[in-house]
Amino acid sequence: MNEHAPALVVMLPIIGAVLIMLIRHNNLNWGIALLSGISTIYYSIILYLNARSVGTISYAMGGWEPPVGIEYRIDEFNSLLIALIAIVSFLILVYAKSSLNIELKKNKISTFYSMYLLCLGGLIGILSTGDAFNAFVFLEISSLATYVIISMGNDRRGLLAAYQYLIIGTIGATLYVIGVGLIFIITGSLNLYDISLKLADIELYRPLLASLAFITVGIALKIALFPLHAWLPNAYAFAPSVGTAFLASTATKVAIYLLIKYLYLVYGFDLVYSNQIFIFVVLSLSIIAMFGASMIAIFQRNLKKLFAYSSVAQIGYITLGIGIANYSGLIGSTVHIINHSIIKAAIFLAIGCLVFSSKIVNIDQLAGLGKRMPMVAVCITVSSLSLIGVPGTVGFISKWYLVLGSLEQGLWIVVFALAVSSILALIYVGRIIELIWFHTPVGGMVSQNKIPFEMIAVTVLMTIATIYFGIDTRLTGDLAKIAVENVLLGEQL
Repeated sequence: MNEHAPALVVMLPIIGAVLIMLIRHNNLNWGIALLSGISTIYYSIILYLNARSVGTISYAMGGWEPPVGIEYRIDEFNSLLIALIAIVSFLILVYAKSSLNIELKKNKISTFYSMYLLCLGGLIGILSTGDAFNAFVFLEISSLATYVIISMGNDRRGLLAAYQYLIIGTIGATLYVIGVGLIFIITGSLNLYDISLKLADIELYRPLLASLAFITVGIALKIALFPLHAWLPNAYAFAPSVGTAFLASTATKVAIYLLIKYLYLVYGFDLVYSNQIFIFVVLSLSIIAMFGASMIAIFQRNLKKLFAYSSVAQIGYITLGIGIANYSGLIGSTVHIINHSIIKAAIFLAIGCLVFSSKIVNIDQLAGLGKRMPMVAVCITVSSLSLIGVPGTVGFISKWYLVLGSLEQGLWIVVFALAVSSILALIYVGRIIELIWFHTPVGGMVSQNKIPFEMIAVTVLMTIATIYFGIDTRLTGDLAKIAVENVLLGEQL
């Protein structure tokens, strides 16, 4: 079965989603979800090891050879991200059972597990596919499941958040399809590798740039790149805590990969970065995201919404490396996709523990948390410091490479922007840490529910990861280097 791993990592979660909707027994469905998660992890690791040993893997679907048929194309870069998403999503599933019992009505829990696995299958499909239209199909599968996940929270504002995302997501999907249509008209192919070969001999420069613009903006809406981020804060704030942790640590990261894939592996470095306007726009929007979203986060009172705006700022860091477009900058972007996934999983899982125990959603309610719930308080503190980029945490590794890339390009203003944006992050994180450790508990704010072991265990594990991978970078920085060297910049090095 290992030779079919490219198909199995996509199909196993989707099959699990279908089984859950048929069975609809909450405890049994949790087990089915866990089994799907474990199987997905196994085949994702098989994929990564195979990609490391034999190079790029081409898997033809349905017996139709590419470029005619749909191809799954696995390399060291996307196999690394598939393994990351499979592992993180499984850990969140382990955490999920008790949290969902508190936050959702009983008749919604099975639907949540089904949509969770359906979204996971769609996200892995985006990473795996080598077909432009198939990527659109998986984008829509994951998005449709996401709309349901966001709408399932007890706060009715989640319905509005899901509707906003539905409208914006539909616009983004439409722009993406228009761009793909232009590529198909120009090249006569939907296979991304085949397109990359044909574009080298095509002189229709303006239509190519038009297709690039449509695809970039369409994906930017999915990424929530400032100022196309309007859907994200409310979506994170009002979704169930498990849904927020899952989406924050996976969904936007996959869309960023799709953008990088088009820029480097389809259109190619020379075509994309010969256009100075494109570089200027990407760098400008990234810096604005870092500043603008951080400034908004400073004034937020809702804890989830604060860290949602910080996610918009962190997305700016990732796209900044894409704009810098050199070796160090790309490593910074790649490693921050991994590191930010770990950080945000830790933060939102810790917030989920607060919601489970005391229904805490506002920052003011954190006063004296260090005395009331020291373990959760430590997790929030450590993961928040990693978000700033304190040395010894994973956040520092990302920013270090981004600074190096900026210096290599002589972009001193970008270095200055990185420093100032980190100070802004320190302001809103510092406010949280001050309330947790240096304020007395608010009267009446006592723990109502004992936090289950699995919730604490997964939260602590993800928090430890923010420290461990900041010290031992072999599974983050070194793997990101390999991905950049062998896949993204293979032809330039």
